[in-house]
Amino acid sequence: MTAVWGLAALWLGLALLASLMSIWLRVATALSEIIVGTIAQLIIGALIGAAVLGTDESWVKFLSGTGAIVLTFLAGAELDPVVFRRQWREALAVGLASFFLPFLGCTAGAYYVLGWEPMPSWLAGIAMSTTSVAVVYAVMLEFGFNTTDYGKTVLAACFVTDLGTVVALGFIFAPFTFKTMIFAGVGVAAFAILPWLTPRFFKLYGGRPSELEAKYLLLILFALGALATWADSEAVLPAYLIGMVLAGTVGKDHALVRRLRTLTFGLLTPFYFIRAGSFVSIPDLIAAPAAFLLMLVLKVACKFVGVYPITKLYRSPNQEAMYTTLLMSTGLTFGTISALFGLSHEIIDRTQYSILVAAVIASAVIPTIIANAFYLPRHLMPKPKAAVEEPTLAKGLAEAE
Repeated sequence: MTAVWGLAALWLGLALLASLMSIWLRVATALSEIIVGTIAQLIIGALIGAAVLGTDESWVKFLSGTGAIVLTFLAGAELDPVVFRRQWREALAVGLASFFLPFLGCTAGAYYVLGWEPMPSWLAGIAMSTTSVAVVYAVMLEFGFNTTDYGKTVLAACFVTDLGTVVALGFIFAPFTFKTMIFAGVGVAAFAILPWLTPRFFKLYGGRPSELEAKYLLLILFALGALATWADSEAVLPAYLIGMVLAGTVGKDHALVRRLRTLTFGLLTPFYFIRAGSFVSIPDLIAAPAAFLLMLVLKVACKFVGVYPITKLYRSPNQEAMYTTLLMSTGLTFGTISALFGLSHEIIDRTQYSILVAAVIASAVIPTIIANAFYLPRHLMPKPKAAVEEPTLAKGLAEAE
């Protein structure tokens, strides 16, 4: 066990370093964890050996996978049902355009320009179609947009985009067999029953020191995740959908959310993001910078082609339309989840993975900087006395990333 404890100390030391870097540099923690993982693998691999980091250890894989599942669940649970019902047309239109145009455009770019095979090209399209809820909310919170209809509508659009990403990832790369039919049937039944069962179960047995609520949610996530992988799908697919159907229950229980955040961001997601970063090959990126730039430019260009006209259709002024489009161009969590899924299932190779993750990281930073520097809609910012910071789950996601 000495080796296990030593390796755990190494990983949590890297996680702590990443958190400090995020504070010093004022960047998302997930972003700094990916960078720390990349640099650690490069340095440790050169000095001692790549195996020292232990990325293939079974317990590291388990904690990493659990982090991805629970993080995906929390992202789905952030959906505000009231706002979505009120602004569903605009949110749906922006979200679908934000997904489909980059998905198809980046797939075509990978296939026709980079010469990738069909399945890696589809995976590239999925990874580059995402929008980062955490990055968007961090901006909304900073300027007080989270209390406005504008901010809530943009966040709702983010969920539509990421739902498209999760569904595409689950179904494009899952062979449609009898197992798939069973998985779909059980999933539909679970999504119908859980919104009714969960609040009643929590009311009857919850609120105790045994943390029954957390055990209940983890049981459901692990069970449906196991069923998804048995059906050759991806465990994050049911996790995201479960989060969405339980948004009205879990998302409003701020005490439960804080406990889940402590578990997820304190222990689980550092293993996921550091491990994801450790697979990025710096030499491969240096050897092929044009591919990385192509993916980044294609993503942002396709977001503009898809999102900007929709915002103008709903009569947004030019400044707001540009700001919304740039924010919808960001990506981080689901992009890395999709790329790591492709690498672990041998859909893409190490070089392709490095290109996609580097492009995803760049898309989390560059559009945000441009949006805040040149297109910030100050007229929508609430007055200081009216800007009330709500303790929502998205705040926790923003702080963690």
